[in-house]
Amino acid sequence: MTSTDSTRSRWIRLLILAVVAVALAHALDGVAWRSARLLSVNDKDWGRLLRSMGYLPTWGVIALGFWLQQRDHPQRSRYAWALLLGPALSGGVAEVLKLLIRRLRPNPDVFEYAFRPFADGPLSNRGMGMPSSHTLVAFAGAAVLAQLYPRARWLWYTLAAGCAATRVLAMGHFLSDTVVAAVLGVAVSTLYWLRWVEPLPAP
Repeated sequence: MTSTDSTRSRWIRLLILAVVAVALAHALDGVAWRSARLLSVNDKDWGRLLRSMGYLPTWGVIALGFWLQQRDHPQRSRYAWALLLGPALSGGVAEVLKLLIRRLRPNPDVFEYAFRPFADGPLSNRGMGMPSSHTLVAFAGAAVLAQLYPRARWLWYTLAAGCAATRVLAMGHFLSDTVVAAVLGVAVSTLYWLRWVEPLPAP
């Protein structure tokens, strides 16, 4: 098998895994809606820590710190840009998809998927939850860190998953909102990395 065939096969496997994960998340939305509730999660220190992984300025600070460490190697500034632009682009993708999908956030009293008509504020994503912006940003940033520091990838993705969990616990999103966002966040940052960053030597 050639290198190209191997890469294509790997991407196909990842795509199948992503589709299965999204389908399973939708199947479990009702269970998560009923049993995974902690409305005070954002009042707890650990909850604020995890949610901040989906806060874009957090990645701006991380990118700045990386740039300061690597500023003697101008070419490596691409790594710092990846830490900022990967999450930023992903956040933009989330906002556009919310306007297109238009699925509302969970109703705490009734489990249902509700959608806002396009005629009702076509350019407003107020109250929309698919996909989760926080989760998309968190997983996009984690994907870049996983490229830079692969031995610690489990840590970056655990923090991103924690961010997703806070959004479900707070009833801000359905489980499927966060799983779709996780898949998209990793995809956007990985594609960005492969297109603009990968040719550089490791830091």
